[in-house]
Amino acid sequence: MASTTAMPPLRARASNRFLRVVVNHLATAAAVGSTILVMAPLIAIFAYLLFKGASSLNLAFFTQVPKPVGETGGGMANSILGSGILLAVASLMGVPIGIAGGIYIAEFGRNKRLANMVRFTADVLNGVPSIVMGIAIYTLIVVPQKHFSALAGGVALGIMMIPTITRTTEEMLLMVPLNVREAALGLGVPNWRSVLSITLRTASPGVITGCMLAFARVAGETAPLLFTAFGNQFWSTSLNEPIAALPLQIFVYALSPYDEWHRLAWAGALVLIVLIVVSVALVRYVAGRGVLKGVS
Repeated sequence: MASTTAMPPLRARASNRFLRVVVNHLATAAAVGSTILVMAPLIAIFAYLLFKGASSLNLAFFTQVPKPVGETGGGMANSILGSGILLAVASLMGVPIGIAGGIYIAEFGRNKRLANMVRFTADVLNGVPSIVMGIAIYTLIVVPQKHFSALAGGVALGIMMIPTITRTTEEMLLMVPLNVREAALGLGVPNWRSVLSITLRTASPGVITGCMLAFARVAGETAPLLFTAFGNQFWSTSLNEPIAALPLQIFVYALSPYDEWHRLAWAGALVLIVLIVVSVALVRYVAGRGVLKGVS
């Protein structure tokens, strides 16, 4: 009788174990499938760009400026340099301001009206269309200066970076355990020093990720540059003059009726996405090594 009564519980446990195994495999399959769905568009875009643009890449593309209409060859060297200058100006403006705003909201402005206003402003600014940002900077900088400039383009892109970095920094700092702050304060460390040296360092991987997301977002923007940097067919490194940029050059070439320019536009799009991926990977690698060294 004892063995007979023990059978149903054994069968129930075996059934539950089988159900858990099935559910585990289904969840794993769903996770893998979701990952593939997320990566598939990027892989497809990159593969298509390789197919259309790789054959147009040569030394002239990276060393020469665009040729006049009707001439074959030429390149986008000035546009690559211009994009680097614009993104450097944008990063120098957007990254410090964005991180400082996130630190204030998370560490010094809890339950304060100003902090709520900054948070609301960042959320609204994050949803402003890029072309509206370009028109605003055109009114504020280009019109008073009476000319387009690289500075105006960098400011437009920098302002677009701020809300993403601010909100990401805030969320990452709020995830740092309160015990870490209390331990630093208990040792007599000033609050500002604790925030910069301990809390921010602990949250630095997430903050760096936010900065990279903001950088990748603005790197391919064209609309704000149409009203600010405007573009340039020649070499230009001055912040007070119009400057070329890869997204602008791709836009102009893509709209043209010339097959030669279409070919160069595909090559420019491929170079742009490769530069973004390489830049983000390098920043993540260098910053990750710095974080690990700081922790060790």
